[in-house]
Amino acid sequence: MKPGFFIYTTGCKANQWDSSVISASLKETGLDPAPQNEASLVIINGCTVTRGAVRDIRRFINRLKRENRSARIVLAGCHAQAYPEDSFGADTVLGQAEKFLIGQYIDSNGCFVSSREALVMEEMPRNISLEGKTRSFLKIQDGCDRFCSYCIVPFARGAPRSRPFEEIRSAMERLAQTGVQEVVLTGIEISAWQDREYRYGLTDLLQALNDLTSPRRIRLSSVDPLMFDDDFIAVAADSPKIAKSFHIPLQSASDRILDAMGRPYHAHHVRELLDRLLEKIPDAGVGMDVITGFPGEDDRCFQETRDFLESAGIYYLHVFPFSPRPGTRAASMDGAVPETEKKERVKELKALDSAKREAFHRRFVGTRALIIPETKRYFGRYMRGYAENYIPVHIPYNKLYENKVTEVTIERVESGTVIGRTTRE
Repeated sequence: MKPGFFIYTTGCKANQWDSSVISASLKETGLDPAPQNEASLVIINGCTVTRGAVRDIRRFINRLKRENRSARIVLAGCHAQAYPEDSFGADTVLGQAEKFLIGQYIDSNGCFVSSREALVMEEMPRNISLEGKTRSFLKIQDGCDRFCSYCIVPFARGAPRSRPFEEIRSAMERLAQTGVQEVVLTGIEISAWQDREYRYGLTDLLQALNDLTSPRRIRLSSVDPLMFDDDFIAVAADSPKIAKSFHIPLQSASDRILDAMGRPYHAHHVRELLDRLLEKIPDAGVGMDVITGFPGEDDRCFQETRDFLESAGIYYLHVFPFSPRPGTRAASMDGAVPETEKKERVKELKALDSAKREAFHRRFVGTRALIIPETKRYFGRYMRGYAENYIPVHIPYNKLYENKVTEVTIERVESGTVIGRTTRE
């Protein structure tokens, strides 16, 4: 039997893209994918942004050693780059550069991690499709130089670097030719994307993509608040391809906490951009990241954030408890919030998230939307596709609609699930 490999991926969409590139590289060496417990080679492409993410890596490796003792274990990616000494018993540790050259290290034991200054954009794989043909990711940028006080990402991902415009143009054409209907432009800080030859920034890229061959729908991953100037909002509003959903890493709405975090804006800046964005795109689905329990976040600071989020016209929240990461400034700050208090704040914000989602979904009952149904079955009888503003609409399963742009009417919200029907019915 030919040796097989299994890749365990945690973290962001950029990590998922990276794993697809690693997979393509391994296939070129003659290896085939295999189930986790049968693979001779297991790669953990592991996130390290929180203690919980690191705990997941450790638990996975410990379980793997019990269930597949003969497997060769490679720990790669963000955790390996930032904390190469924490191997958790892996045979090989590969940094961000080395993981894309994994074929050279399959038989090598030890730690192989280049400096952050040496990191470059990986080559575009021949097969760039992910998650079947319905949706694909395309990593256009990597790295960050913000060095926010809580964040390990600049150490784990290196300095900002961008995929050239011509590579993106070619990738978009190939995705469209293979039948991909939706592509998600992803990266670590996509607002930092630039092409020096064309003198393009992200807004210019989005404008150019309107006139190029590409999948029908282009969705953006997380976009920095400072990116939302009038030009960016106008391009997004007028584009027939850009999905009207936006994810903003707010982190806090307390100016004192934002300053301590090293974020380059205050709450009123975000309020103003939301007003401008929703004036131009009233039905936009806006999500936000928020961290609670940051050092020094007292009751007043938390309430400022909660009040802001409750009154803002947003769709959903991604809520994270503050997690100190060794090597960051915030890890040694005074004013630690007790874990019990942190958990209560997370619980409160997650309840607000649920209420926001429910209200946003109900707002669109009776309206029509375009979705691209996926192949997976839900509740045994539904298929699901996302509207432009990221509402997940479930319709009765019909294979004819798989990967087809389908017009639906949103009929109801049932136990938190959005139910619709095709307009043909």
